[in-house]
Amino acid sequence: SGIHATVAGVLMAMLVPVRRSPGEDDSSPGPARRIEHLIRPLSAGFAVPVFAFFAAGVSVVGGGLADTLRDPAAVGVMVALVLGKTVGVFGGTWLFAHLTRAELDDGLEWSDVFGLSLLAGIGFTVSLLIGELAYGTGSARDEHVKLAVLLGSSVAAALAAVVLSRRNWVYRQIHLEEERDDNGDGIPDAFQADSR
Repeated sequence: SGIHATVAGVLMAMLVPVRRSPGEDDSSPGPARRIEHLIRPLSAGFAVPVFAFFAAGVSVVGGGLADTLRDPAAVGVMVALVLGKTVGVFGGTWLFAHLTRAELDDGLEWSDVFGLSLLAGIGFTVSLLIGELAYGTGSARDEHVKLAVLLGSSVAAALAAVVLSRRNWVYRQIHLEEERDDNGDGIPDAFQADSR
């Protein structure tokens, strides 16, 4: 059934027109972009995490979760993904901004950098590979590390969503301001003002 889903996805991508119909408004997105916008939440929010979970081959039943939470290596992996990545990315950015002449963009705040630092804790492929290399494929500790990677990544994603959703309204306003075209000439006013 995985082959069927892949073939169906390829066929759908080949059949969806990229260009707008001749009568459509030039400022509206094309059909492919509209479909992609509709499918993205389902793909990124459900399909990719479920695929990662099954691809990792993690055993959650039969004491897998309890054993993982008792394993110091697995707990270390979770802490490293959530706290270590956040401290590393945020701390590195803060140091770079304070020790050099670099500055954050006017529309960016340190809470945004913190949210993005939390997002850095979402890591599957390299974390799983390092776990396999360190503890041996199929070993009990390797299984614990796999589950720890998934748990740590989930916690990092949830915390990042909480932090970044606070600023969502601000970015919506910035987007609306950049799209505003009061004179109706097809060029957003923000870009015209910049070019003068």
